[in-house]
This record gives sequence, structure tokens and C-alpha cells, in this order.
Amino acid sequence: MLTIAYDGDTERALREMLMTRTLTAAVHQEDDWFVARCLELDVASQGESLDEALANLREAVELYLDQVTQPQIEATPFVTAFQIASAA
Repeated sequence: MLTIAYDGDTERALREMLMTRTLTAAVHQEDDWFVARCLELDVASQGESLDEALANLREAVELYLDQVTQPQIEATPFVTAFQIASAA
């Protein structure tokens, strides 16, 4: 049996290659900030641009998953748009 030891960065890179998962973000704007929330996890972040908010959310989710041994990942909700008649 062959055993190979990896440093932390190499181990993380290998895990990322083997465990890529697509999650869903809902983003809305509050004043000058974009707030991004992962719909499958109870994790949110913000940024001054859409790209920054998503990058910060990605980092927050990765940190969350590194810290929680058995995360509760919810099924991706079905998200759709609908219309209403405007009274105004």
C-alpha cells in the first residue's frame, strides 16, 4: 500500500477537483452594496459590485464548509419569476 502525504494547499486543491458542486446565489442590492445569499446553505456575504459579492460569498461558503463537519445542504429551490397587475 502506498501512502502519500500532502501539504494543506495540495490537499485542498485535490478536494476541490474531486468535489466541485454548483450552488445557487440570490443577489439583491441594498443602497451601494450587493448582498449575495446561498440558497442551499444559511450563508450570505456582500460586496460593492456583483462580482465582488459573489466572490465573497464563494469564500464564505468555502470557509463554512471547512468548519462544519456535516453541513445541512438543502435541495436547490425552484426559482422562477411571476407577474402581478400593478395598482400604482
